[in-house]
Amino acid sequence: MMIASGVAAIDATALATAVPSIVADLGGFAQFPWLFSIYLLTSAVTVPVYAKLADTFGRKPMILFGLAVFLVGSLLCGVAWDMTSLILFRAVQGIGAGAITPITVTMVGDIYTVEERARVQGYMASVWAIASIAGPTLGGAFAQFDFWRGIFFLNVPLCLLAGWMIWTRFSEKVERRAHRIDYAGAALLTASMTLLILGVLQGGHGWAWDSPQSLAVFGSGAALLAAFVVVERRAAEPVLPVWVLSRRLLLTTNLLGFFLGMMLIGLTEFVPTFLTITTGAPPILAGLALGALTFGWPLAAAFAGGLYLRFGFKPTTVLGGVLIVLGSAALAVTSQTPSIVTVAVVCFVIGAGLGFAAVTSLVASQASVEWNERGVVTGTQMFARSIGQALGAAAFGAIANAAIRGLGGDERDPATMTTASGWVFVAVTVAAVLLLAAALLMPRVRHEPAPE
Repeated sequence: MMIASGVAAIDATALATAVPSIVADLGGFAQFPWLFSIYLLTSAVTVPVYAKLADTFGRKPMILFGLAVFLVGSLLCGVAWDMTSLILFRAVQGIGAGAITPITVTMVGDIYTVEERARVQGYMASVWAIASIAGPTLGGAFAQFDFWRGIFFLNVPLCLLAGWMIWTRFSEKVERRAHRIDYAGAALLTASMTLLILGVLQGGHGWAWDSPQSLAVFGSGAALLAAFVVVERRAAEPVLPVWVLSRRLLLTTNLLGFFLGMMLIGLTEFVPTFLTITTGAPPILAGLALGALTFGWPLAAAFAGGLYLRFGFKPTTVLGGVLIVLGSAALAVTSQTPSIVTVAVVCFVIGAGLGFAAVTSLVASQASVEWNERGVVTGTQMFARSIGQALGAAAFGAIANAAIRGLGGDERDPATMTTASGWVFVAVTVAAVLLLAAALLMPRVRHEPAPE
């Protein structure tokens, strides 16, 4: 499962450093942001569908299907002949990635006890810590040797290895019975979320927020979403059951995941750029400062299990929320005096908070349901995180652009970037406060250790 997660993690971090080489080879500079947007879009909208199918047919066929699609998409990206074809094949990769992350997290919930899950989720989080270092290094190396296609070809052996290990090592018992697949609900959810996320990603960039294109995209998305709600109320086996958002524990943990996604995209997008421009640090060093966040995450997760078994899920999640708020506020305050060491320390504190809050809330939601509901519950939380990332990318980008325009429009000026990043980090702090509020609204649920 760690190898499967590593496939998506390394691909995401390695591609960013190879963009100049890709543009030099294929052209299409104006289109290159779509390399990331289309991947985020297709991977996000397919999560709820995969999650429901995993509860219906089992985890194993769905994760193997996702790895296979990601492998095919990687091969196609490796032979892309222009920017348009590369963007199209990145969409195929995203369709595969939509299965990988939520189903691996669900499988952890299946295999390990509640006592063990926090520690194992820490192992899964450590994959992103490794990728934050290995990914940019690999991407830079491939770009240095003018072989950016190697980034995508590297996914092939990793997908094959992960698929073989899951095929031979993972077994599950799935109740064989007739199912009524909610095709209409799946189609409406995918279409509505595609339009809404597309509108968020392109608003203020591809078109103005109040333009006819924006109104048409958001209006169509909202109409399809309303139709989806109507269909789901009548479906025998809805792809996204109403109870997922009606139970207080699941509602609060999904809200927590949403604000967590907003925070992560804000930090990921702006911390490296902020340090590179304001301190003159090389991109790899700036990336390592952000990487301290993904080191704090698994370390805190290793201790989270003992805390929530002793004190409960809510107190442990609230502790994480407090650390996240303190770290985010410190980042906003110290942004006016840029320092790589300070940012690294603050990111480590935020990562520790995420280790307590994100892992504990996920384990709490998984522990509250049975096997045949765990995929939907896990997928919904991953989906909420993806929606948070999409909205966060748009919101923080708009805040930064407004600040830069107000200061003369020179985004390469250190003083301008310091001020603009400071406003973004204030917005990240607001998201952190809302995350803490969601943690405080969680019901008190204790888990009694299972008998040996």
